Parts: sequence; structure tokens; C-alpha cells
Amino acid sequence: MMAKRGLLVLFGSQTGTAQDTAERVGREAQRRHLRCRVEALDSCDVANLIHEPLVVFVCATTGQGDPPDNMKMFWRFLFRKNLPAGSLCQLDYAVLGLGDSSYPKFNFVAKKLHKRLLQLGGNPLLPVALGDDRHDLGPDAVVDPWLVALWDKILALYPLPLGLEIISPDVRLPPKYTLHYLPEDSPHPKSDLLQPAAPQAAPCELHPFAARVVSNQRVTAQSHFQDVRLIEFDIAGSGITFSAGDVVMIQPQNCPEDVQQFCQLLRLEPHRRFVLEPTEPGTSLPPLLPQPCTIQYLVTHYLDISCVPRRSFFELLAYFSKNELEREKLQEFSSAQGQEELYSYCNRPRRTTLEALWDFPHTTCAIPADYLLDLIPRIRPRAFSIASSMLAHPERLQILVAVVRYKTRLSKPRRGLCSTWLASLNPEQGDVRVPLWVKKGGMKFPADPATPVIMIGPGTGVAPFRAAIQERVALGGRGNCLFFGCRHQSKDFYCRTEWEELVTKGFLTLFTAFSRDQEEKVYVQHRIRENGKLVWELLSSENAHVYLAGNAKEMPAAVAEALQSVLQLEGGLSPSEAEQHLTALEQSQRFQSETWS
Repeated sequence: MMAKRGLLVLFGSQTGTAQDTAERVGREAQRRHLRCRVEALDSCDVANLIHEPLVVFVCATTGQGDPPDNMKMFWRFLFRKNLPAGSLCQLDYAVLGLGDSSYPKFNFVAKKLHKRLLQLGGNPLLPVALGDDRHDLGPDAVVDPWLVALWDKILALYPLPLGLEIISPDVRLPPKYTLHYLPEDSPHPKSDLLQPAAPQAAPCELHPFAARVVSNQRVTAQSHFQDVRLIEFDIAGSGITFSAGDVVMIQPQNCPEDVQQFCQLLRLEPHRRFVLEPTEPGTSLPPLLPQPCTIQYLVTHYLDISCVPRRSFFELLAYFSKNELEREKLQEFSSAQGQEELYSYCNRPRRTTLEALWDFPHTTCAIPADYLLDLIPRIRPRAFSIASSMLAHPERLQILVAVVRYKTRLSKPRRGLCSTWLASLNPEQGDVRVPLWVKKGGMKFPADPATPVIMIGPGTGVAPFRAAIQERVALGGRGNCLFFGCRHQSKDFYCRTEWEELVTKGFLTLFTAFSRDQEEKVYVQHRIRENGKLVWELLSSENAHVYLAGNAKEMPAAVAEALQSVLQLEGGLSPSEAEQHLTALEQSQRFQSETWS
């Protein structure tokens, strides 16, 4: 008897690339008449893996070699000691990794997953694929040939049923959902708006809390090139609790001008209401979209029209094109040969989906509404370090936001979706709300407030340390040592009065580096070296913990180097001992860092 021709594709994705790739595997499976489900690792029931004959795992590796958030539970389960060695002996699998070779733990998650599945008795169809963001052609340079090999293996195990051909790439696959417009005069439900989460459960991604913006204050001088905001939310009644080091997730929305432009380009009527129906029975509806929903709500809160479009966007767009010139260009962008050109059209100048649609007007006005959710990914939530403590500000939550704005060769400056939206919110104009929820952060501060901490937080990296200092001061902890760096004492020295007050009261030792206030640039790493004696004293005889946060380019390496030189000069260690000592501090969680790019 023929084995059931089915395939499960599971992804662990942080920024959406792994999800996009997993969906591509799903489409290629469809063309080969294989029943296929594509799911996030944490939303599938792991215990059922023992019944799955064929699974493709697509997973990204985040910054420090960690698994993405939507596979953390799966990861914990898979590495349980008590799983029997042969539990996955019926499983044929393949692992596709997405990483960045400029990080030391390149594709660590994919390699480790591949090895663990092998240990549990799984049968790998192929060696693990190591996609690399740094490659000129991006991860596709590895992914494309690997997928060709994968389908050869899978079709050998599950040949096409008699009389069926692989669906040609010239044929457009059906959409995931059909969009049914409701008649204009159908009755309206009470409210389309975000309902505050029911108080019994702590808010989460599927049930965010609509927090009121209390204040939105610029903390850099008007003359400073960068706009940084301290924003305060009211979380009373939300059931949210957090401690220093935790992270708040914020679900942003598109600006009204972009929404209006998008609707005009695609000839959509913003106020039309619709319901979605899955094409394949068993496909769940997108969470966070009310049913029925308006086009306006869909475009404002769901479709990420300001993200840089991926190759799959152009691939699908080509099918709708009635215009030969546009179709040729779209097909080139979606071909393996066209990737360098796509990179210089899209990625390098950071062109948005909306701007790309402008460039293909004849195609854009022919996009069927049914395909909107296949064409454009959903808006992802953004993470911010919480910059306040509940002990100092009960029922409040504060964040420090640098408004992202930069120039590329395109005439319009690029703007970060979430930071621009947050900066635009004015609580004086009425009841302004932001959907949010809280997640445990990567940084854990000592349980005993008497344990001294050395915090190194240049720029907005200081946010989690403001929370930690407020928390520790409220508990009477005095051993707080902060290294803060920015450009100018007079322009971007955030929270200056707060720090100076704590210094006066004896709760804080503060070292500042203002990089542009003198001829030669001075950074936090210079201040660490200059104060090596104190740093060594705290580390060696007071069991101090060291924390580092901020924008990751050269900074983390420079700080690690400065700490090693202190261990050598003040502690008399050899270079290799100093390096080992720092690694040991990391392993015992006495040196922790949270950096972002």
C-alpha cells in the first residue's frame, strides 16, 4: 500500500526569514501534490513528532547562538534527558538552517538540532543546510541547490501518484484564504477595536493589553541629530508584572498616509468589510484579525507594507502581471540569477513593499484581494528593554526609544515603523493606546541587592540598567556602578538629573564617556581601563556581576577586550588566563550581555 504522501514543515523564526523559507518549502510541496502543513515549532504538539514520517525543520539562529522565541519550548522539550534514544526512529527529516557567518555561533541551532534528532534515532535525508546572510546572494545560495536535492530524495520515497505531474512554475497556486466581501448594508458588530485583555490571563502576543500612553518625552536636545524618547505606559489592571532585565513587546501599526496610498494603488475600499475563508480545510485563520474585518484594519494593523520585500513577494507578484515589461522584471527578481540585482534594488537602499508596488503600477492594480495575505507578511512585534521598575513606578512601564531614521540613495529618508509610530503618539490628544505584553528578558540581576553590579550601557543600552538601578535602590542596594557613553554631555546624556541625584545620595558610582566632546573620541571601554583598579576590586573581592547592553557593532568586542586588559593589569593574569576568566564569568552568569543590531 502507498504511504500517505504528507510532509510537515516546522519553523523557528525571529525576523520572518525562516518562516518565509518554510512557506516556500510548503509551496514546492504543493506543486508535488504532497499534503503539507507549515507551522511554528512552538505551536505544534511536540509529542506528536513520534507519529510523523517526514518533517523538514527550518530554523534561524539568533545573536548569541540562541533559538528563536517561537521554538524555545520545543527546544527545552527536545533536550530533556529522559527522552528514549530510539523515540524518533520512524522519522525521516531534514534541517535547513539560516544564520549569519559574522557571528561566532554561526547556524548553531540548526547544527545542534540536526545532531539531536540523529541521537533520538531520526534518519536524515540530507546533511544540514547552512544558509548564510553574509553571502552575496544571501541564504538562497545554499537553500536553492539544497531544496533541489531534497525533492529528489522525497520523490524517491513518495513518488508522484500515477497520472499526476509536478505543477509547473508557470501555474499560480491558489491563495491561502478567500476574502468574501460582506454586502455594504450588513449589520455592524459592536466594535472592531482592540479589546483590553481579560484580566484573568497575563497579556501575550495573541491577547495584548491596550496600554494608555501617559507621557512621551524627548530626552535628547532639539539640536541633536537623534530623537530619543522616554515613553510611559499605564498598565494598571493589566495583570502585567516584570522585573529588571525584562522586555516589553509592542505591536506597531502603519501610518495613515501609507495605508491610504496602499488602498489607492490596489483600488481597495478601506471601509469594505469582509470575512476570510481558508482554501484548505484545517488551515487556521490568522490570529489577531477580527472576523468580520475592514480593509482599513487589515492594512493598518496586519499587513507589513513598510518592510523590505523578499524574493517570494516578486515571485507571486509576477503571476498577476498583465504587463510584459513589468512581468519580465518581476520574474528576473524571483530567479536565482536575479538575486544580486534584487539586492541592489531592495535590500541595499531599504526599499519598502509600498515603494516597490509603486514601481509596478500595471501589476499592482491587478492584485486580487484574496492574495493579500500570501503576498505581504504580517507586522511583527518589536522588543524593547523595560527602562523602569515597578518598585519605583507602580502600575507604570517605561521604555527608551531611539527613533530610527536614516538616508539611503532613495530620496525619502528611511524610518523605523515602530519607533516612528511611537514617537508620533501624543497623549494630550486624548486616549492613545498601544498593544503590548511582557516577556522574560535575557538578563538576570542578582537576587541579593547587596551584591555589587557593574553595568556598561552606552546609548539606549542604558535602558535595562535604569530599571535595575531603580529596583536595587528601592531595595537598599548601594553597590551600583554604571558606565554610560553618548556623544555630547549637553545633547544626549539621558536621565542625567536622575543619575546625579543618586550619585549625591551615595547609591550610584557613575563613569561617563562623551565621545565627541573632545578632540580624540572617548568611549566606555576607555573609562573601564582608566578605572581598572575599582573594577578589579569589585570583581575579585566583592563577587560583583557585570552587565553589558547596547547596539552591537564593535562595542561588545571592545568592552570584552577592556575587561581582559583590566584582569591582566590589575589581576596579574596572563592574556589566556584573562580570556578564560571572562568565559568562566559568562558561564556562571556573572557576566551577561544583551546586544542588538
